Amino acid sequence: MADPFLYNTGERSHYGCLGHEVQIEYLKAYVCRPSFFTDKAVIVAHDVFGWRFPDIRYIVDLMAGHGYITICPDFFKGTEPWKSTDHWVDFPDWMKAHDPMKVDKEADVVLKYLKEQCGAKKIGIVGFSWGGMAVHHLMLKNPQLTAGVSLYGRIVRDSEERYNLLNPTFFIFGEKDHTISLDQIFLLEDKLKEYCKVPYKIKVYPGQVHGFAQLKPEDMKPDDKPYIEEARRDMIDWIKKFV
Repeated sequence: MADPFLYNTGERSHYGCLGHEVQIEYLKAYVCRPSFFTDKAVIVAHDVFGWRFPDIRYIVDLMAGHGYITICPDFFKGTEPWKSTDHWVDFPDWMKAHDPMKVDKEADVVLKYLKEQCGAKKIGIVGFSWGGMAVHHLMLKNPQLTAGVSLYGRIVRDSEERYNLLNPTFFIFGEKDHTISLDQIFLLEDKLKEYCKVPYKIKVYPGQVHGFAQLKPEDMKPDDKPYIEEARRDMIDWIKKFV
């Protein structure tokens, strides 16, 4: 199986996180809060590299900086995330044990924490790759999530149930993501037009590969930087519009 993540996950710059880790029932999570009180929150669904991956924690801190209580729970529940040294031939089996469609219980635990412990009244969700698939699933199943942004979550099932979104959802893709073809994206758009009753948006960013939008500034290539920053702005604007 070809490596589905074309950005280098090995030599990455150090990132000093702004938030802290918490225990929520059986889940660990990384939380960052803004400097002022707010009743708005965002859940960040991590990619295959897990809740401790520096790029994901950077996104959590970024969202908190825009005024949201932001939390990234360990959706893998203490099991090993995928590592850049693992062999891609084993990836399908790893995915079977880490199904992004089986995150409902964990989402409910985090939603309860945000409402009861943090005073959150409106809660959105953003997710990357594996987490983008989880966001797509949750936006079909959980009405408590006010809005969602799914970033390059692979489109794996085709049924009417995959398009009847409960609340506004934004789908972000890279033009050169070889795990998600443009044909799949066009099909998603056609099906959403047919079945979806709430606001949605699909956007493809030129020349971008899988994983492009969560890179930290110091790890961005100059040619990609404008599109990465545009995707981040678009993600934040969607959340600000609906959460």
